[in-house]
Amino acid sequence: QVQLVESGGGLVQAGGSLRLSCAASGRTLSTYAMGWFRQAPGKEREFVVRINWNGGTTYYADSVKGRFTISRDNAKNTTITLQMNSLKPEDTAVYYCAADRLFPINPGRGEGMDYWGKGTLVTVSS
Repeated sequence: QVQLVESGGGLVQAGGSLRLSCAASGRTLSTYAMGWFRQAPGKEREFVVRINWNGGTTYYADSVKGRFTISRDNAKNTTITLQMNSLKPEDTAVYYCAADRLFPINPGRGEGMDYWGKGTLVTVSS
């Protein structure tokens, strides 16, 4: 049974930084693309960023480009990290980690992803 466990959420002031992590357990996901989605209060879930299986290719939503950076480590249990800088109040959301064998460049709201984490809350105060 695969589990994705997110950590690192919290409360930060606008302009600050947070670092989210997502660790996989249960089986290796080293050949899966992984990424992050988020869902703000009262809004639909949206794509944030994806990284391919070896970390060589990344794709960011325009809203976070230049501020967020994703990386991954397949050495032991596959872990992805999202460094979020210059945070804005509109970044407030529950952030979900996802993994998929295909993970399209434009995954929409993420329907059909193979695995999901339970989410971690990021709150950015103004």
